[in-house]
Amino acid sequence: MAQILEITTLRPAPGLTPEDFVTANADIDEYLRRQPGFQWRRITVRDDGTVVDIVAYDSMAHARAGAGGITSEMGDSPVHATIDHSSVDWQLTTVLHGVEASAVAGS
Repeated sequence: MAQILEITTLRPAPGLTPEDFVTANADIDEYLRRQPGFQWRRITVRDDGTVVDIVAYDSMAHARAGAGGITSEMGDSPVHATIDHSSVDWQLTTVLHGVEASAVAGS
């Protein structure tokens, strides 16, 4: 089964922090949970304060639809005010290889 990652990097809006961005995502998280093919989401922060937002879907069609709704259906979300929009880099990418943790005997 294919896995598609939506990978977005961004800087918080002036005066805001990566934590402000995470807090403002509550409604987006709920939106994602309702989307067909949604698998998981991780938000990380680099040492320089850049936020890396990664969302996994089970197909490119589901990824495109889910991502599109963030700016249309969820256009009024408070998260949009927490982003320096000039810093956004957004892309959809297909996972070529993955490794999962294996169960350790006796644990």
